[in-house]
Amino acid sequence: MAKVQHGLGKGLSALLGDDASDLREIRKPVGYINKEVVGTTAKEVTADVLRIPVDLIEPNPFQPRMSFGEEALLELADSIRTFGLIQPITVRRKGSKYQIISGERRYRACIKAGMDMIPAYIRDANDQGMLEMAIVENIQRENLDPIEVAMSYQRLMEECRLTQEQMADRVGKKRASVANQLRLLKLPAKVQHDLKVGLVSVGHAKVLLGVEDPGAQEMLCDLIVRRGLSVRQLEEKVRALEKGLPQPEGKEPQELPEMYYRLLENVGRYFGDNISLKRSPAGKGSITIRFDSDEQMERFLQALDPNRG
Repeated sequence: MAKVQHGLGKGLSALLGDDASDLREIRKPVGYINKEVVGTTAKEVTADVLRIPVDLIEPNPFQPRMSFGEEALLELADSIRTFGLIQPITVRRKGSKYQIISGERRYRACIKAGMDMIPAYIRDANDQGMLEMAIVENIQRENLDPIEVAMSYQRLMEECRLTQEQMADRVGKKRASVANQLRLLKLPAKVQHDLKVGLVSVGHAKVLLGVEDPGAQEMLCDLIVRRGLSVRQLEEKVRALEKGLPQPEGKEPQELPEMYYRLLENVGRYFGDNISLKRSPAGKGSITIRFDSDEQMERFLQALDPNRG
């Protein structure tokens, strides 16, 4: 669906009404309590999450970022106390300790949050091929939650220096599917937490991604948890906010004719989730395509006209 612009505050206040019960008891922090503590297993699995004592972790001396805003760190620490560390840091073994490869800001915030164990991926920086194999094998597990899958995709891209297309080929998925999974990491920590522990579904998350205001995303997430909204009901709530109209009761969202779904699927092969479509009940509308490069557009034009150039 089309992205919702900023400025949803008034409608959200009316939408939530008096239903503002505290959800802290439902949202237990994600602490990776089922993960091994480093050193308790004979072999450290580089694709899995291990918990490392804080005193065994040291910053990277080559960290290019020297300034970490104190206010932002305190905000992140508060989020970690509430939801846990959603995205583990990445470290490598350095003698008897572990040196941070990525995630120093998260590491500092964990210390401020009073954590004595920090969830981390342990990377063998000298063996790229083995790391890639380990991550792909981890992705193929059936018990990973959507955020764990998204983080694994992100690791493949960042640490193995793969493009989205190369990564999609490694894991046997369509590029559009991979792109949609990675978008989940753009959601606020509260929403990622609820998705990780099963309070909201991937379908809910996709609808929330169409809302640009993070505060609105969080408030709508609260509404899903409190009222047990289905994906269709959530879409109705967002439509009502988008239009600034009173909330319709029990009205089913409009279904697009089949040909539009086929169009989105076919064009999506070349542009992933960077295509949006609006259509009025009268049949008028618009299609918007956002592309990443000239090469991406060239592949699309070549598919439209095989004899081109």
